Amino acid sequence: MSEAPKKRKARRETSESTRQQLLAAAREAFMVGGLEGARVDDIALRAGSNKQLVYHYFGNKDGLYTAVLEQVYQEIREQEAALKLGSLPAEEAMRKLVEFSFDYLRQSPEFVRILVDENIHYGRHLKDAGAVQAVNKPIIDLIAQTLERGVEDGVFRRGLDPLHVYLSIAGMSFFYFANIHTLSYAFSRSLDGKAEMDERRAHIVDFALNAIRNRAPATPST
Repeated sequence: MSEAPKKRKARRETSESTRQQLLAAAREAFMVGGLEGARVDDIALRAGSNKQLVYHYFGNKDGLYTAVLEQVYQEIREQEAALKLGSLPAEEAMRKLVEFSFDYLRQSPEFVRILVDENIHYGRHLKDAGAVQAVNKPIIDLIAQTLERGVEDGVFRRGLDPLHVYLSIAGMSFFYFANIHTLSYAFSRSLDGKAEMDERRAHIVDFALNAIRNRAPATPST
């Protein structure tokens, strides 16, 4: 490779590295202060960069916020895809998905906080995130295929809407982690310890699978 292409490659790599550093710093800032509380100066300082580069790469703070939203959605979907649910028996696949949904939120508090903040803004930044719908569609398609396989195998009941199944699975875990501190105070029961989280996880898995299982009709008494 001649000197000029080497320099262009190095500049591209430096540019991408700077962009990723800004995204990481912004993600932390948005998790702590939300869109309104985060400051471009602070994000640039966290990234060890110049705030003018925020405007260069992302246009403005809203553009940076949209990029963070795209990133967090991309990450969870990539990890879901890595589960290879399509290669598992239907019930095992759904169990693994429910477990993953809980575990991911448990390990990624920034995902919960950033999405809660975006809902405060009525999801307006996602309207500008063209990739988000394309990134999220495969999980609904996968659930639809898994439910269909489960019906064919006789383990899942018919008539389940894959989107509603996903919303129920995600919602049970998301509500728990988004409200864990207020719920602990409201019901005078700590919910943020390991044992409590393990108990909640087991409950959600059992609850979700029982909701979609096929129940053979009871045999009439003679």
